[in-house]
Amino acid sequence: MPESPVPEPEPLYCPKCAREVTDPLTCGDCSAVICRVCGTPLESPDELGIG
Repeated sequence: MPESPVPEPEPLYCPKCAREVTDPLTCGDCSAVICRVCGTPLESPDELGIG
């Protein structure tokens, strides 16, 4: 029986750095996913209303 493919994680975007984040941090207290560079909470591209 073949293994099920692991779905790719959804790309995340930092609105402050204006870039896609491939190595986010997760807050240990509130589980927020934040930018490793500036600490801003990340958003998925479909939440940004672009395109």
